[in-house]
Amino acid sequence: MNPLLGIFAVPLLLIIISSFFIVKQQTIAILERFGKFHSLKTPGLHFKIPVLDKVAGKINLKIQQLDVMVETKTFDDVFVKLKVSVQFKILKDAVYDAFYKLENPHDQITSYVFDTIRAEVPKMKLDDVFVKKDDVANAVRRELGEAMNEYGYGIVKALVTDIDPDVEVKVAMNRINTSERLKIAAEYEGEAERIRIVAKAKAEAESKRLQGQGIADQRREIAKGLEDSVEILNKVGINSQEASALIVITQHYDTLQAVGESTNSNLILLPNNPSAASNMLTDMTASFIASQQMGEQMTLDKDNQKRKDAIELKELEEKRRR
Repeated sequence: MNPLLGIFAVPLLLIIISSFFIVKQQTIAILERFGKFHSLKTPGLHFKIPVLDKVAGKINLKIQQLDVMVETKTFDDVFVKLKVSVQFKILKDAVYDAFYKLENPHDQITSYVFDTIRAEVPKMKLDDVFVKKDDVANAVRRELGEAMNEYGYGIVKALVTDIDPDVEVKVAMNRINTSERLKIAAEYEGEAERIRIVAKAKAEAESKRLQGQGIADQRREIAKGLEDSVEILNKVGINSQEASALIVITQHYDTLQAVGESTNSNLILLPNNPSAASNMLTDMTASFIASQQMGEQMTLDKDNQKRKDAIELKELEEKRRR
């Protein structure tokens, strides 16, 4: 074998191998010839002329995401940091513009995000920033879409993924939220206490009503029993006054017996005698009789006065006629 052939065979093999290149899926290769754009190469195996051709770069067609942190001030003078996630892709029919028109697309997108955020957020209060974050994201997407389409970039979506106010502001917001919740809790507790009080009052009122009804029924039955007892005693020749005295004395002894049966009773009995009940009944009867007599006398006096007034009125009318 000729030694010179071996010397030239190896470089020649390397040149042939380097003449072929592979483009992966979702990728576009930029081929230049003598430093000038020549063609776009789609996914697959491709050939290039050694020395003359060069793969200047490869463009990724997948959706990419760029996270941008922006610090700005709200309408109510609160400094807040927003994290904006921009999802973008290179348009397949604008690969040339995307590769040659922009030196650093990430910096370009970041600049537009800063400009849009610092134009929109200062118009809002802090609470509105949280509520209307989708509006802020849509504004970013709209501004980026109009600007980046010219350079071959399509904006898929813009998201405001985080809103971070100053630490002192967050502490104050938490205190406001806590106070508001404590206020609501106090209102609920007050309403519950009011319901408990009303329910308790109703229960007590119902208890008193039933207790009064029970006492009334008890007294009614006692009176009925006394009436029956008096009627029975009348049949055996005992008059009403004697029967009442007998019943009072009987109840007196029944009470003493009931107290004596209870060993744990704390009741203190004052000096008393059976005749006290009879005397009390006699006094009450005398009072009733005296009251009745006084009432009858007052009625009689009124009738006499009316007759006297009528006679005087009649005499005055007769004098007038004369």
